[in-house]
Amino acid sequence: MKGIDVSYHNGAVDWQAVAAASVEFVIVRLGWGNRHLDEKFLANVNGAKAAGLKIGIYYYSYALEVEAAKAEAKFVKEILQDNSLNPELGIWLDMEDADGYKERNGMPDNQTITDMCSAFICSLNEAGYRQVGIYASYSWLTGVIDTSQLADYVPYWNAQWGSSNDFPPARIWQFTDSLAINGQIFDGNEYYE
Repeated sequence: MKGIDVSYHNGAVDWQAVAAASVEFVIVRLGWGNRHLDEKFLANVNGAKAAGLKIGIYYYSYALEVEAAKAEAKFVKEILQDNSLNPELGIWLDMEDADGYKERNGMPDNQTITDMCSAFICSLNEAGYRQVGIYASYSWLTGVIDTSQLADYVPYWNAQWGSSNDFPPARIWQFTDSLAINGQIFDGNEYYE
């Protein structure tokens, strides 16, 4: 199944054009860090739903320790409950350091990063959400996050731009950051059903 992921960085999305391009799903950024809601979260969810797309959400983590990851999960739960949302394609913790924040603020060791992933997943599982997974680059999934310590049911979303998904457990593969749809550029994804 072909999809995209979006945040406020994408601006106003033409959801009818997205659906017309054979896109079937979208993973929408709910927010980031310490209780920051993406300003286009609800507009993106509502626009995608109106266009008939399946929905998942992701949250960009700025956590540096386990309690912060739990707090991020609590915020995700509050926003989903306040808006009566249970995303059919899951909740994804975006665990990476794309902007260098973790590096600048004392990069946690690999065990702490793995523990933060586990804490986020467990917190939302306990709240009744069953499909809670991890988004990260291939290098983080294979060299930073110890996926062997996470439960077998945890889904993964592998960001590996190019022609192959080299992380076979991935449920979603983000294969490009330059998928053009009607003049807009998106991250392109494949969901394995």
